[in-house]
Amino acid sequence: MLKDITLGQFFPGETIVHRLDPRMKLILMITYITALFLASGIYAYLFMFAILVTCLTISKIKPRAVLKGLRPIFIIIILTVILNIFFIRGETILFEWRFIVITLEGLQTAAFMASRLMMLIVSTFLLTYTTSPIALTDAIERLLGPLKKIKLPIHEFAMMMSIALRFIPTLIEETDKIISAQRSRGADFETGGIVKKAKAVLPIIVPLFISAFRRADELATAMESRCYHGDEGRTRMKVLKATPKDYAALLAGAAVVAVVIFLR
Repeated sequence: MLKDITLGQFFPGETIVHRLDPRMKLILMITYITALFLASGIYAYLFMFAILVTCLTISKIKPRAVLKGLRPIFIIIILTVILNIFFIRGETILFEWRFIVITLEGLQTAAFMASRLMMLIVSTFLLTYTTSPIALTDAIERLLGPLKKIKLPIHEFAMMMSIALRFIPTLIEETDKIISAQRSRGADFETGGIVKKAKAVLPIIVPLFISAFRRADELATAMESRCYHGDEGRTRMKVLKATPKDYAALLAGAAVVAVVIFLR
């Protein structure tokens, strides 16, 4: 299950999506999520799904990687569907037994909520799949740059987010190694009640925290040895520059929002 978490991974490529300015990709992701929440009705959702599939196809991200990333959140999706089916009341009753009432409106809401949740998560996956952590850090820092005038630590915030995204796959791999090592020593993580399972997690959490702190200390030492002093006097090897393709992508994002509003 841990190996199925693909958030934070970057798949290098030379597609149009990979070559877009990371600032524009961040804005486009926010635009897509906004349009997703504005969507209402089956035609709007089908349109948003078609846009997402088109972007995934252009970026040449394998469907297996997307499905692998969605697998860990299937429980949340199923729970969302169940809650909407049984707690949304409507006029068209399809099934009724004692206090259990299932309506057509509840089924429709459940389907729309599950679709919205999956498309929202996949759109964020698309951003991290096609953007390197360094480029994402620069994009966040440039977009939030005006806030530096009110003395907010934008550079430190962007660096912190970049490091967190970068270390998600590393910590997942470390957790998987610890679980395998504990199982080889006879640890049982599946049987027993809630209390027993909670106690069984301790041999995983303690080594994982120790490993995380050790990696953080090594990273801090490496940054200090390279004379890293934050944003003061820092230059960039690759300066972000928007191209006509980036502005065309922004116009396409605005068009998507306009179409969704029209379909409402």
